[in-house]
Amino acid sequence: MLILLSLAAWILLHSCSKQNTGDPEEVPQLKYNTILTGYEIIWGMDFLPDGDMIFGEKRGKLYRKTNETVTEITGFPAVLSSGQGGLLDIKAHPDYADNGWIYASYSASNTSGGGLLKLIRFRITGNQVRDIENLFTTNGSDTWFGHYGSRIVFDKGNYLYLSVGEGGTTSYGGPDTPNNNAQNPASSWGKIHRFRDDGSVPADNPVLPGNTSPTSVYSYGHRNPQGLTVHPVTDEIWETEHGPKGGDEVNIILKGANYGWPVYSLGVNYDGTTISSGHTAKGITEPLYTWTPSIGICGMAFITSDRFKSWKGNLLVSGLASQRLYRCVVNNNKITDEEVVLTNYGRVRNVRQAPDGSIYVSVENPGRIIQILAE
Repeated sequence: MLILLSLAAWILLHSCSKQNTGDPEEVPQLKYNTILTGYEIIWGMDFLPDGDMIFGEKRGKLYRKTNETVTEITGFPAVLSSGQGGLLDIKAHPDYADNGWIYASYSASNTSGGGLLKLIRFRITGNQVRDIENLFTTNGSDTWFGHYGSRIVFDKGNYLYLSVGEGGTTSYGGPDTPNNNAQNPASSWGKIHRFRDDGSVPADNPVLPGNTSPTSVYSYGHRNPQGLTVHPVTDEIWETEHGPKGGDEVNIILKGANYGWPVYSLGVNYDGTTISSGHTAKGITEPLYTWTPSIGICGMAFITSDRFKSWKGNLLVSGLASQRLYRCVVNNNKITDEEVVLTNYGRVRNVRQAPDGSIYVSVENPGRIIQILAE
């Protein structure tokens, strides 16, 4: 059922945010439509060339939505749905019509205890997962079952990027941190990884300090990166990352760059202790944009549809703790303004632009997907 917001409701929706002061004819009028509801946490979702949508529940169930029919896809590997782990992101190959590959990241049990993050690809035959290939598994273990990341994107060259959280035993910032995974080049945790589509390591990946050859690690010093997207013009990888208490970040991912965690952050530890006096230091890449207090930053997507008029080229960012979807104005690779475009629906987990140009937003309690259409 389409829910057309009245003018009064639209004003209320935006009353706590910065306003768009452009020509009213260039500002889209929004409608909100609940596409599906009654599910557990919907972390990952993507669209197939025929218009079908693939989505997953954190607990490990995979679904395909065709028109108004939702069908469970069976045969997905066993998922460790504990803490912040579970079935995380889902992404169709850019050439899905030719090769049928779908990629997924999820947490799995480590035989020595704790959790691992895995990246696989598979095909779907009928309503069954087939041809599973394991492409990547983290080393070490996540013994506190938090900060797995994780998102998957492809750039225009069909290179795959995977965000992985810091894992380890705990999350605590500062010079005396007990978890230095994100700064350790030998650890696969706390990194953005870059692969060819078959999981192999590109020869032009960076050689990190202490290494003698490229690995899958493309950047490091990441705490809990739960958003990845590709800039539609520059092909740069943009990332969102949870800060501790404050300091949620938007970053542009640069080859071989160090983003500072756990030594640098604009937030503080949950016990109030200082992590660093700012985020500026030699060899450390500063965030592009931050939020304090934390919004619980998660999925992100650029608006590329002409239907959204003057909003085309803006960045959408989801907030879990704030329970809001933000529209960020981007000018010359800088975020210059922000506005709330969805609130009071629940924790906002992810956002994607559909092939028809509308915006799909996954929210929680219950797990559901809200479609935003522009008129």
